[in-house]
Amino acid sequence: MLLRGYGTDGLWGWLTLLLVACAAWASEITFELPDNAKQCFYEEIVQGTKCTLEFQVITGGHYDVDCQLEGPDGSVLYKEMKKQYDSFTFTASRNGTYKFCFSNEFSTFTHKTVYFDFQVGEDPPLFPSENRATALTQMESACVSIHEALKSVIDYQTHFRLREAQGRSRAEDLNTRVAYWSIGEAIILLVVSVGQVFLLKSFFSDKRTTTTHITS
Repeated sequence: MLLRGYGTDGLWGWLTLLLVACAAWASEITFELPDNAKQCFYEEIVQGTKCTLEFQVITGGHYDVDCQLEGPDGSVLYKEMKKQYDSFTFTASRNGTYKFCFSNEFSTFTHKTVYFDFQVGEDPPLFPSENRATALTQMESACVSIHEALKSVIDYQTHFRLREAQGRSRAEDLNTRVAYWSIGEAIILLVVSVGQVFLLKSFFSDKRTTTTHITS
């Protein structure tokens, strides 16, 4: 699968190109999407090919991102705003370059980590005889069943890893907030304690001044 990407600024565009160059053989990519940025990827698809785009925001802000998929003629096949995760399946209506983009332009200071899996076509048969009219042997049928089960296991493992990464990010964010809240409470308690001491001292100072005036 050939993917090409670009961003809104030069640095991230080069980083995306480097990432895709290293991972062009894979359909699964995890990348950083900065605030006020947009990343697009391209895929050459043959007419009649079944494709599936699946994505999920792992870290950052409210874990949401804008996603849009366009056909070779510029028509919008899929568009969702501020989605945490989604999956979209379509069949290419014509030959050409299809573009899908992830946008974080609505965020002013929070960058996101986005995972996506873009599958083009279906896996080739495990045995050439699967496409023939002849029945598979018992051993071949068992191998095909095991192969399908292993693919399901891989998909489940991927989703569980993504959920684990998202849960870890949420836990770290909560831990940071609790730490800041505790520091704030400690500072408030310290200020209140010091204020009470000075307030009590001012009361005693007033009494001492009044007694001095009466005696004199």
